[in-house]
Amino acid sequence: MLVTGSTGGIGKETARQLAEMGARVILVGRDKNRADAAVEELRASSGNHRVEAITADLSRLGDVKRLAEEVSTRSRGVDVLINNAGATRSHREITEDGIETAFAVNVVAPFCLTHWLMPALTSSGAARVINITGGIPKGRIDLDNLQGEKSYVGLSFYNQTKLAQMAMSYRFAQEVEGAPVTLNVAYPGHAYTSMNRDLTIGTYPPLARPIVPLLRLAMPVVYGHKALLRATRSSIHLATSPEVRNTNGAYFNTKAIPTPWPDAVLDERIRNAIWKLCETHRARLGAS
Repeated sequence: MLVTGSTGGIGKETARQLAEMGARVILVGRDKNRADAAVEELRASSGNHRVEAITADLSRLGDVKRLAEEVSTRSRGVDVLINNAGATRSHREITEDGIETAFAVNVVAPFCLTHWLMPALTSSGAARVINITGGIPKGRIDLDNLQGEKSYVGLSFYNQTKLAQMAMSYRFAQEVEGAPVTLNVAYPGHAYTSMNRDLTIGTYPPLARPIVPLLRLAMPVVYGHKALLRATRSSIHLATSPEVRNTNGAYFNTKAIPTPWPDAVLDERIRNAIWKLCETHRARLGAS
């Protein structure tokens, strides 16, 4: 089982529970020291020594492709891929591939990683891909501002990238229909993690900025460890439950219950535009 963004927060807790079930788990994180520390921690807490890590920066498509190649080399097949890694920024940044950073990590990386791992996924015989959304999964997707070209407010743009990820996932599930692979989306809800702990005031919408100091005090209390455990419920269910073995193209809420897709995701024009953009970026590194 491969879990991206798993050296901390929701991803690490997800990996911990999978390890406790006896699964072989590959963690993915940007920082080697954090990744090595997470491996040691999860091995100790789960009693499962089949926990390992690969270091990769998912904002860089070269790293995403290298990750897929290394995983494919290490494993005959991948039975579960959890695209959990996420990113948000206080201001617009462009990656070395010419992609806005949050869009690169939240949309393009899971698209490309899933494509590049498809031989390993199909060879497992019955693979499951779970894409983790986040933020507030509603609202509109502005096709003229997909990469923050016109306006950029960190958390608001993060919400749009997660909606865009859901639209991409909906289309991807259609693409794998009939293959020995299912693809679903899980909404974890809110939890106190390093990503939201490190948000600057400028990342918040202007109207929310005056209350950011209060939010920072409240978050560890309201969204502490119990919230972290709740945030893994849907992804663990989708990764392990026999009930959803053949479920494809569904969106699960925080209670691991299928729920209607947001309206923006159901717009075929939006889905196709996001898919085409992701394909363009993947093609630059080779479509295979």
